[in-house]
Amino acid sequence: MVSEQQVRKFLVFVQRGRTITMASLKADMDRKTGRKYLNAGKLPSQCAAEHTWRTREDPFVDIWEEVRGYLETNAGFESKSLFAHLQRKYPGRFQDGQLRTLQRKIKIWRATEGPQKEVFFPQEHTPGKIGESDFTHMTELGITIGNELFPHLMYHFVLTYSNWETGIVCYSESYESLSEGFQNAAWELGGVPEYHRTDRLSSAINKECSREEFTVRYQGLLRHYGIQAKPTQAGQAHENGDVEQRHYRLKNAVNQALLFRGSRDFSNRGEYQCFLRRLFVQLNAGRQKRLAEEQAVLKALPARRLDDSRLLRVKVGPGSTIRVLHNTYSVESRLIGEMVEVRATADYLAIWYGQKQVDQFPRLRGESNHAIQYRHIISWLIRKPGAFEQYRYRDALFPTTIFRMAYDCLRRKYPASAHKRYLEILHLAAQESESGVGQILRTFMENGKELTGESIRQSLAKGQARSPVPDIGPIPINLAAYDEVLKGHEVSL
Repeated sequence: MVSEQQVRKFLVFVQRGRTITMASLKADMDRKTGRKYLNAGKLPSQCAAEHTWRTREDPFVDIWEEVRGYLETNAGFESKSLFAHLQRKYPGRFQDGQLRTLQRKIKIWRATEGPQKEVFFPQEHTPGKIGESDFTHMTELGITIGNELFPHLMYHFVLTYSNWETGIVCYSESYESLSEGFQNAAWELGGVPEYHRTDRLSSAINKECSREEFTVRYQGLLRHYGIQAKPTQAGQAHENGDVEQRHYRLKNAVNQALLFRGSRDFSNRGEYQCFLRRLFVQLNAGRQKRLAEEQAVLKALPARRLDDSRLLRVKVGPGSTIRVLHNTYSVESRLIGEMVEVRATADYLAIWYGQKQVDQFPRLRGESNHAIQYRHIISWLIRKPGAFEQYRYRDALFPTTIFRMAYDCLRRKYPASAHKRYLEILHLAAQESESGVGQILRTFMENGKELTGESIRQSLAKGQARSPVPDIGPIPINLAAYDEVLKGHEVSL
């Protein structure tokens, strides 16, 4: 059997005027073989017959119609699952090594007879035409704040032409997060694109039973910036493909930056946001040329930002609580029975009464949660101590673990009056100092002292809660210890 290289060499010598005999000798082949390829005008690979026959018997030929029936009923069946089913149905007939044969047959069936696959059509992007928004979960990156896991999302905005991107940290796919993130992006860009595209976000798109496709607040945001909406079809997330693809790349970039940083822990949320802002600047640095093309055709911004907070009016209930966006919050008891104005942003709630802000606290995540501040209700709870045991939000009346431990200690020693004694201590914490009372409680329990409101009050008056600050001077560093560690080891640079 001659090789392709031999035949090519033979043909080259023939073209140079050598005889068939001489050219065959030069190519190290028989003269008859050289004449055959010269007359055919083809290489050995071109003369080979198509391999359409099997080299071994097909073990699935008798049951292929059964397998085809499964695939036609539901093309989602996996080859491995079907093979396991056949092994159970026909014990001892099929060996594990025959799985690959079945996989090949099913692969060929899907490519030649199976259902049509979805076609994705590449799009031409125009400068300044479309910006896309979406939310993505970031918890999988293992980011912590103060060594505690920080579960959160990110609102992500991308211009489809230049791939310029930015985002903000948020806790839910709320309208407030969408509005704040979009407006931050618009004012950072200095303009807005012609269209804004999202997938079926509940913060922007109404349910199918609604007459209007977009929510009233989202329509107001669009009108304020003079842009048009481009929602994706239901179940077609790939139509928002640019931002979907950027989700993956952004998370990978964040992960790499965290590896270089050497730690996934941040002291507070502000430090984490600064880290993300620096990362976005780095990611956008290589997109400035195409970004300049977009900024030249972006639509002008309005005179001011739209207030992205939600304005609500709620009545303070008899429990000194308000119900806001499916969560419960406590307020000052003097507001019971009054209508208050709540300005809800993505991160906090501001309570206004009589054209004055009277309180502000973080907004809860999710639904059916509560945030009860014991200082709002303790002055009345101490007058009605019997309400403590069955109070719906009793867990909120233990500001720290040490307070809970103190209550459990009181229950063991004074089962009948533990709630009264504990409320006296909690009232003292609200009047004086929560941290100071907490320190004294810890000291009393460690020393086995009796926990009473009066004894704790006296200790506070004496200043026993103040822990002396140790005087830490400069710590001498003995470099000889490092020399001992490195002794006997080669150090290569």
